[in-house]
Amino acid sequence: MSSVVSLLVIVYPLRLVLWAYRRGAPSRRIPIRIPASFDPAPLLYPPLIPVFVSLLVARGVDAVVPLNMVLALSALPSSLIPSAEVGAIHSPMHWLLSCVPCFLHSTAARSPSNHVISQEVLVLIYPLHQTLCLILQYLTTTSLLVAELQLLSTALINLLLLAQSPQAVVLRAVLWGGGLSLIILCSQVIRWGISLARVPKWRFRQPGGPSTGTIFGLPTLPQFSPRSKNSGRAAVNMFSDTDESRDGYPPRERRRRDSSADTGIPPLSPSDPGSVRFSLKDASPQTSPRRSTLPTSSKSFPTTTPSGRRKRSASYSVRAFFSLTQRQATARKWIYAGYVYLCIAATIFIGIRSYVQRYALSGEEPIGWALGYLLGDLPWFRFQVVQANLEKWICLPSRVDTVPQCCSAGWVQHLRVVSLGEANTRLLLSAYWAAVIVFGLAVVFRLSLIYEVDTRRKVFHFMMVAMFLPTTFIDPTYVCLAFSLVLAIFLLLDLLRASQLPPLSKPIATFLTPYVDGRDLRGPVVISHIFLLIGCAIPLWLSLAALPRAGDGALTGWELTTRDISMISGVVCVGLGDAAASLIGRRWGYRKWLWGGGKSIEGSVTFALAVFVGLTSANAWLQLGGWPRSEGQVTATGIDLVRGYTVFLDVLSGLWSQLWQSGSIQKTALCASVASLTEAVLTGGNDNVVVPVVLWICVKSLEI
Repeated sequence: MSSVVSLLVIVYPLRLVLWAYRRGAPSRRIPIRIPASFDPAPLLYPPLIPVFVSLLVARGVDAVVPLNMVLALSALPSSLIPSAEVGAIHSPMHWLLSCVPCFLHSTAARSPSNHVISQEVLVLIYPLHQTLCLILQYLTTTSLLVAELQLLSTALINLLLLAQSPQAVVLRAVLWGGGLSLIILCSQVIRWGISLARVPKWRFRQPGGPSTGTIFGLPTLPQFSPRSKNSGRAAVNMFSDTDESRDGYPPRERRRRDSSADTGIPPLSPSDPGSVRFSLKDASPQTSPRRSTLPTSSKSFPTTTPSGRRKRSASYSVRAFFSLTQRQATARKWIYAGYVYLCIAATIFIGIRSYVQRYALSGEEPIGWALGYLLGDLPWFRFQVVQANLEKWICLPSRVDTVPQCCSAGWVQHLRVVSLGEANTRLLLSAYWAAVIVFGLAVVFRLSLIYEVDTRRKVFHFMMVAMFLPTTFIDPTYVCLAFSLVLAIFLLLDLLRASQLPPLSKPIATFLTPYVDGRDLRGPVVISHIFLLIGCAIPLWLSLAALPRAGDGALTGWELTTRDISMISGVVCVGLGDAAASLIGRRWGYRKWLWGGGKSIEGSVTFALAVFVGLTSANAWLQLGGWPRSEGQVTATGIDLVRGYTVFLDVLSGLWSQLWQSGSIQKTALCASVASLTEAVLTGGNDNVVVPVVLWICVKSLEI
């Protein structure tokens, strides 16, 4: 793959030179100039990052390497591909180049779990990737850049084809199953709701005006009677002199019939000789003279705004609602909202629930499994389940007093499994997260009238650090599940906000308005909070993909035997590094980097220091907790619960020297510097997603 990419990059300047000479003699000998707006992100991040990640995850999933090689070639910019048409969706030459890894691998890629990706599937990756990028671009419009769309499509395809653990299967069910279901079932109704929300109140029809019918939920054009008030004015743009009315009469003949009906004189047939000499003047002086054209309004409306810009005419989807009254429009909004909420409920409780039950929980009912997963260690809950004979529906874990008293995974794991119970520990973690959220929101609301938007936004970054830095090692699979569910909730709430449907759209938009920036206003999706969560979650998801699993019964695959520092790379990078760099750089960042972009040297140094402190603290917490490393060895400083308090100070004093002797301090400093440099030069991508992945690659490859 590297040979193909290198060859395309080398040949591209030669192609430009040949193209320039074919059009005539250029003004310069080498007619190539790099513009100031050149963005290398589409060439660097989508092809390189998936390959690096796949090589590190390949220890647990062998099939990930050929798949991401195909995706890397599929994500190359179309301008690098010879004979690729400008603006074309699919290129045969690009498709052929993406199949090069398939030709190099004569057999299908297999993982230790006998997971197979056949060559037929790998060949179809290119059209799937291109089509998915188009769909994502349609949904997000201008919220995401090209490089971000490519990376997002690559991640979704990996999730679709390689999800094996229960946590990954749940995430696949939520994103793929729930996302596709809502797109198919609700996209048209949401478009109607958005169009209806764009209609100002004064454009709706007054309650006494003519009513209209509906076709497929959209109001039809109004029907006018021949003698109704303002019928001629309203019909100017709908009829001409040659059109026939709904009763079958041509306009001139209809006017003749109407005039005779008003005067009481019977209509004359065209064959009557007297009809040629008949005039409306002879009938009644009150009858207005017949005209050969329909009446028009003499009043002219301004076509430009006060500033001189030309007014935009409303689209047909918006103008179709002008004939509704305000009351009808409100009722229509609630009908659309009810349909969307019904589809959401059906997708969750029928589609996703059935899929998770079959493929992630080994046939266990998800609601009953979740109740046992969180409440299974509470005595009163266990008593009620046993008394009601619900053991087949609610999966109760083993009693705490029956668990073996010895635990070789460290004193924290011993406290979690033996003393508190796994389910009780999850309840305590949930209560701790709720307390941090309440405290953080209280701080944000107090700062709303004092500090700028960026400062208030960074409070959420520090909230992520307080929530997940000390808790990820305690129960990584539960934290992973929480990330997946909260991501689904964020996407669902943003969908409701963008749809502008009652009753949740306005409250969500009102809450998010004080915290959005210019990037959020580029498109329909508010991506700041979503990308903050994804940046913290992706390193944990990637780490779990290559770690061995444990657990029995209904909790098979929901327990890890080892831990890894790379799990918290996203939390450290986004929560500490990005927040510290932004706060320091905006106030004291006077020295800017030479390549531009607005990043300061002071902010980059602060980013590196914050990441170094975060990784060092996580490393110390991992060693103090006594969890086994991902290599399968128990750390030398793991201490038992009984004697932990007596040797805690000795371990803390000798921890720094041990980390320095093992090289962890130097490796951590190197990882922090690389992440800071990536954040400083990053263009064409969201630093809340790309930089955490880069830091995860560094930490994982150096085995800190």
